[in-house]
Amino acid sequence: MLLYQPQSGYCYNSDSLFLYNFINSFEPKGKVLDVGAGCGIVGLLVARDNPKVELEAVEKQAAFAHYATTNARVNKIAYRLHEQDFLELDENVKYDYIISNPPFYHDGVTKSEDAMLFYARYNVNLPLRDFFKKVSRVLKPQSHFIFCYDASQFGVICAELEKVKLKAVDVQFVHPKIDRGASLVMIHARNGSKSLMKIWEPFISFDGDEFSDKAQEIYKKASTQSIKCQI
Repeated sequence: MLLYQPQSGYCYNSDSLFLYNFINSFEPKGKVLDVGAGCGIVGLLVARDNPKVELEAVEKQAAFAHYATTNARVNKIAYRLHEQDFLELDENVKYDYIISNPPFYHDGVTKSEDAMLFYARYNVNLPLRDFFKKVSRVLKPQSHFIFCYDASQFGVICAELEKVKLKAVDVQFVHPKIDRGASLVMIHARNGSKSLMKIWEPFISFDGDEFSDKAQEIYKKASTQSIKCQI
């Protein structure tokens, strides 16, 4: 998949590819909404691999919205993009799947002065409570919310999901190396589920200085080619 990205500013990283692979585990179909689409990578890869997906996305930064729609057109993937804040999205339309690699850097970190980086990285722009409340309002009954987040905030995530009657049913922690703590968590939550939480085996990103076999397999499957440019 060919993906155009901004020449400077925020670009996708391995988090997006690992999340795409995690989402594919659930064989999504029906109406799928990619929240905070950026250049479109997560949603477009999922739609490419799952032909029963009807893909929509929401992205409030005009520059990213332009990259995402361009990438959809270049890769011949049907795409409807809402150029607006997710929290202001029409609640009359409901989705089977909501997927997202949202901004999750917390308040305690030093914030970039670059506007594109600021909106893409920091959760002050999409607070967990508001984010999950909105998700709960636009999900169909018994549907799916799949996203990734900073692993250190897992306790807060579960508490906030419960407040809006969403339940984490599948969880996988991503570790940079086998002897390091988790840096990322990928979560599959559902509304109306009575299932106990299933903790998947840890995902290890690196083996020494090289990507692990699993990470290399995901990169190969995604088969992305990135071009940084101004469009």
